[in-house]
This record gives sequence, C-alpha cells and structure tokens, in this order.
Amino acid sequence: MRLEPINIQQVGDELAIAWNDGTESFLKLELLRRACPCAACGGEPDVLGNTLRPHLTYTDKSFQLIGLDLVGGYALQPRWADGHSTGIYSFTYLRRLGQASG
Repeated sequence: MRLEPINIQQVGDELAIAWNDGTESFLKLELLRRACPCAACGGEPDVLGNTLRPHLTYTDKSFQLIGLDLVGGYALQPRWADGHSTGIYSFTYLRRLGQASG
C-alpha cells in the first residue's frame, strides 16, 4: 500500500495528518518550516558534492501556514505567510518528520 494522507488539518500550531495506514502525525509548523527540503533552505551541492548551506532568517510569518497544495499524488507543498512556497515535502518525508518529533 502506498502511503497517502486521508485527512490533513491545521490544529493550532500543528499540522495533523491522518494516514491511510491508520496512523497519525502531528507536526509543529515551526519544525515543518525549518525542515524545508528546498534548495533555498537546505542548500544544494556544488560540483564537488559539498553542500552549500544558506544563512536563513525567520520571522513570525515564516511559521504561519496559509495553504497547502497537493503535488503529483506524492507530496505536499506548503505556502507560508512570508511568501515562501518552494518546499515540496514527500509523504514519506512528512511521515519521518512526524516520527522524529513524536
């Protein structure tokens, strides 16, 4: 069975995800934003394979979720109040984040 969310809701400062295998994940929005997998947040490797990490600054708006988009049936793309929206979180990545924070 392919892992998929069946219900996603923001509850306070958390994102609650009910999965099709009967489990649930609760992710703090701040953790979700700080774990953004996009190149602008996580860095990207140079030609030698060294990852160049950018210096990031966050504001209160950085942790305010304003929307979620489904990407290709395998991921979610959050939209944040500070305008950031390039992070694509695969369902397996979201599940691992939930397990690590739980």
